[in-house]
Amino acid sequence: MTTFVSDFAAVADWIDRYLADTRAYPVLSQLQPGDIRAQLPEHAPEEGEPFDALMDDFQRIVLPGITHWNSPRFFAYFATSAAPVAVAAEALAAALDVKAMLWRTSPAATELEEVVMQWLGELMGLPPSFTGIIYDTASIGGFTALAAARESLHLGIREHGMTGRSLPRLRVYITEHTHSHIEKACIALGIGRENVVSVPCDAEFRMDAGELARTIDADIAAGMRPMCVVATAGTTSTTSRDPVEAIAGVAKARGVWLHVDAAYAGVAAIMPEFRWVLQGAERADSIVVNPHKWLFVPMDCSALYVRDPELLRRTFSLIPEYLRTPEESVRNYMDYGLQLGRRFRALKLWFVLRSFGAEGLRERLRAHIALAQEFAGWVESEAGWEILAPHPFSVVCFRYAPQGASAEQIDERNAQLLEAANATGEIFISHTKIGGRFALRLAIGNLRTTRDDVAAAWQILRGLV
Repeated sequence: MTTFVSDFAAVADWIDRYLADTRAYPVLSQLQPGDIRAQLPEHAPEEGEPFDALMDDFQRIVLPGITHWNSPRFFAYFATSAAPVAVAAEALAAALDVKAMLWRTSPAATELEEVVMQWLGELMGLPPSFTGIIYDTASIGGFTALAAARESLHLGIREHGMTGRSLPRLRVYITEHTHSHIEKACIALGIGRENVVSVPCDAEFRMDAGELARTIDADIAAGMRPMCVVATAGTTSTTSRDPVEAIAGVAKARGVWLHVDAAYAGVAAIMPEFRWVLQGAERADSIVVNPHKWLFVPMDCSALYVRDPELLRRTFSLIPEYLRTPEESVRNYMDYGLQLGRRFRALKLWFVLRSFGAEGLRERLRAHIALAQEFAGWVESEAGWEILAPHPFSVVCFRYAPQGASAEQIDERNAQLLEAANATGEIFISHTKIGGRFALRLAIGNLRTTRDDVAAAWQILRGLV
């Protein structure tokens, strides 16, 4: 026990020092492929090693190969961060080592999840008719929602499968800006990529609801079976928001499942002035938001809300004798997805919601959005730079476009800028393509990011042109 206490104290001390000074590390790992592997032995040790040796190698071998998502100058993808209180919760969850598959395997894990999902739904303004379930990522939540959408068609696929019999072609409707996990889910579910239909967008990268209606009607006339429409509230590339209200009208009029992917921007709805983010989503059949993206909860914690939890349970429930229990009127979360053993993810979200409070979370989200707007203002006012997409949240898409340069030269120059900026180790940004144009992308979302960090990123980028 003494050894464990001292070892854990050493880890806690290291974490405390690390989170207090993450700027001391290169944001993007500067190693080359194979560098870590070359330092590791070919075979596992025969004899146990002391904890001090493990920590030494952690710092010597592992740490240089870490890209520091917790750095306040991590501006790539969607910038995330782990609140210290949530790290503590993860340690407690790991110590308890709960497998939250049945209510009886840990009643607290099940009932706490029910409550925190209710809390989060209320904060975002979702109707109480929605039931929330925690998965690891929005990718799995999206797969789960599409599986339920397929089951809702009553085609007997759960029992009879999709092969060896005549079925209509099932169709799923997205846009070019929809996250790729939807297409992957369609591959896994046997829908096929050919049946994932990309609906045109407007000038602000939002799904055209009129085109959606015409496309669905044409598919129905051709004997196909519309299965699901996926609307996005905060797309990955540009954070554009599809017109969920209009899309809901199209989907509901035709009896098509509506899934709203709000993985990044959904939590913005906890701010009253951003409640519009999920407007129309109250008519959806399923909604996904990721507390691990912008609510300071460590990876992984994704919340799927469904209107009909019994349909979801019917889609996945399969109970072998060794998992049957006498309890009635309890939720066994193993029945609501592919996963049997489930981590105690609700604990860290509970700690965050209680530690920050709703108003504390709102203040931090507002600060991130304000920083993004200020950064966009710097870009707009600088000759040779331009904004490429609306930026209502905390992500800005932009590029360097000097006068007289060709489209190809501008793309090449910005790709070089990206690599040069990241090679400094001072910041990490990512890119996307918008209308075929190479775009730099700066995302703000880290708990510790300040105006000075954003200004440093801008100074580095400007200094490289």
